Amino acid sequence: MRIGVLTGGGDCPGLNAVIRAVVRKGVTVYGHEFVGFRDGWRGPLEGDTMPLEIQTVRGILPRGGTILGSSRTNPIKIDGGVDRIKANLADGGVDALIAIGGEDTLGVAKQLYDLGVNVIGVPKTIDNDLNATDYTFGFDTAVNIATEAIDRLHTTAESHHRALICEVMGRHAGWIALHAGMAGGANVILIPEKPFDIDKVCEYVESRFKIRYSPIIVVAEGAHPIEGQMALQANELDSFGHVRLGGIGELLAHEIEKRTGKEARTTVLGHVQRGGTPSAYDRVLATRFGLQAIDAAHEGDFGKMVALRGTDIVRVGLDAATSELKTVPPSRYQEAEVFFG
Repeated sequence: MRIGVLTGGGDCPGLNAVIRAVVRKGVTVYGHEFVGFRDGWRGPLEGDTMPLEIQTVRGILPRGGTILGSSRTNPIKIDGGVDRIKANLADGGVDALIAIGGEDTLGVAKQLYDLGVNVIGVPKTIDNDLNATDYTFGFDTAVNIATEAIDRLHTTAESHHRALICEVMGRHAGWIALHAGMAGGANVILIPEKPFDIDKVCEYVESRFKIRYSPIIVVAEGAHPIEGQMALQANELDSFGHVRLGGIGELLAHEIEKRTGKEARTTVLGHVQRGGTPSAYDRVLATRFGLQAIDAAHEGDFGKMVALRGTDIVRVGLDAATSELKTVPPSRYQEAEVFFG
């Protein structure tokens, strides 16, 4: 078989580990040939490829990012996009695609599979919000980066007697904020799943100062207040219809200062969470996903996504993986609330 590989959506630590595992096993065990599509779905849409051989994937295991490049191209919204992809796959003699991505990339994969394209999905997102898998690779690295940042913020907050806000990624799901906030000993954690009460947040801030400690607030970029409490800025949409987020940390700092009279500062981690070398856990998980993905492609078991269940890698339908997001359940948030204030 001649198999195409692409990485779509936001970059993520561990993408190169998947590519390496797919190619190494695919060539040495099964004798397949590989082609890499550049920049997510733009690659098959425009026929932009690069060779993927054993030599190509040597030394890429510890590297962050993706040697294939990525983008947020949505071929479904482009006139004739699906037909162009089918034609380019046929012209290139590509029998199947392995798509590595999150909800948007795999959502496109599901639609293409329904239209007759042989696709296997691999779950990638630092947000850990893909359904049907316990964890996605990239999440562990992002949490470790955010936790280290929170550890550092504690010392500077105490030195200057300030409230410090750490804004982390998480559009619809607060998994990074929850895990990093708990691991870093945050005094308040705000997530998209539960609208926050700014008055209550300020109570937590003031109670912390009363015992001569400086509060640390961890907020996911998609967190939002109870309706009517704060004015939020309007942002533009990307090609998948998602609002480009950012700014909730600064709004919180402004409100805290106004309501408590205490100095507040914001640190936005942003793309720092995506960059750099993947953790050992993410390297192993990504490698295992890649090995299982090429097995599924070799067996012709298309329309599936490889997923982690407990410690086992299983295959689930792409529809199960993309039908809804995996968000933080109330019980998990209640565990964190014990430590607020």
